[in-house]
Formats: sequence, C-alpha cells, structure tokens
Amino acid sequence: MNMSFRLSLITLALSVNSALQAATPDYQPELFQSTKLVYADTFDSGAINKDFWEVRQGSTWVIKDGVLAGSQSSKEFQEKMIAKGDKAHAGFKPVIWLKKVPENFVCTMRVRYDGEAYKKGFPLLDIGHHIHTITFSEKATTLTIKKNVETHPVESPLFALNVWHDVAIELKKGMLLLAIDGKKRRFESKNIDMTGQAQIDFKALDFGGCQIDDLKLWEGQ
Repeated sequence: MNMSFRLSLITLALSVNSALQAATPDYQPELFQSTKLVYADTFDSGAINKDFWEVRQGSTWVIKDGVLAGSQSSKEFQEKMIAKGDKAHAGFKPVIWLKKVPENFVCTMRVRYDGEAYKKGFPLLDIGHHIHTITFSEKATTLTIKKNVETHPVESPLFALNVWHDVAIELKKGMLLLAIDGKKRRFESKNIDMTGQAQIDFKALDFGGCQIDDLKLWEGQ
C-alpha cells in the first residue's frame, strides 16, 4: 500500500469517526435505543426560528446575547385583552411553544425562570398542550396529567428560580423521564401519551422572565 493511499484511508477514517461523534447526543437517553436529531439551536443567529417556535399571548421574545429570552406583553396588549374580558391571556407571563415535537422524543436544554420567589404562581412546562403539565414550586415538582386525571408530586428533582438549569425530558407512551441538573425522575402511567400533540409550552411567572439556550430535540426510536 503506497503512502498516499494509506493517508487517504486514515483521513477517511478520521472523518467518519468525527461524523459519528457529532451525531451522538451529549445526553444519553434511557427510554430509547437510538435517536434522530430533529432540531438544534444555540440561538446565535439572532433570529427566532419560526418553523419551530410560536410566541403566545402577545408576550415579548427576543434573542439576546445568544439566549432566547421572554418577558411580558406590552401594556397596550394587556389593556386590550383586559377590555375584551380575557385577562387570562393578557400576556402577563411570557409564553412560547416549541413545535414539531415527535410523539416519542428526547429534548435537552438550558432553562431559567426568573421571578419573585414563587409569590406570583409557579412556572411550568406543558408537554403537549395541557396534557402533561410539569409545575415547579419551591418544595415540589408536580406532574399533572390531562389537567386532573392524575397528579404526581415529587420532592426531587426541584427547579429553583433565578438560576440556570440543565433540563432533559424523554417521553414515550406510558413513560416520562424528567432530569434536572442530572437528577432524574421517571413517571409511568397509561395516560402518558403524546398522540395528536406536537409541542412543548414554556410558561413563566406573571411579570417574570424565561430564558432558553442550547436546545436539542430528537425523535426517539
């Protein structure tokens, strides 16, 4: 084997190995044998990818310093909604939807909810719109399934306000795994099911803030 051909083989092997490493998520899922990347965003482009994100309730969302950051709606929007008798959707809290979420998925991200020590309610994640609601309070994390069909409060993992957290969510029919800063909790129920759902909703505190960074979404296989 001549030297030129040998170097070509070495270069090819290194390239393949590099590609395989790039395709391997940093987070290693527990509910799936393999995953297929659907979407990844470090929010360095300066523009919100509207194919995957939908701003709700007139709340204000911008990309600032490489972070997707949300705050309340404008005073004009709030006054208009209150005048219509729809105070619940007046945008006092920042709300945004992550779209195109597979039925079986893994999602990892850095998240921060800012606000005044749970005095104005609790921030939450809706996994599917009002289907699997994960509410974060000072002493418990609670999974509520289909509003009131099932409620599962746990003392760990907790999600503190005003600090960044590494969050991972895995879901397939019958199981939901939540990880916060490496601490995991697995929920099992016949009612855990994303059929017909395709979104994750981020809902912060009234007059508070939400920050999202380094998000990756995979389809679980």
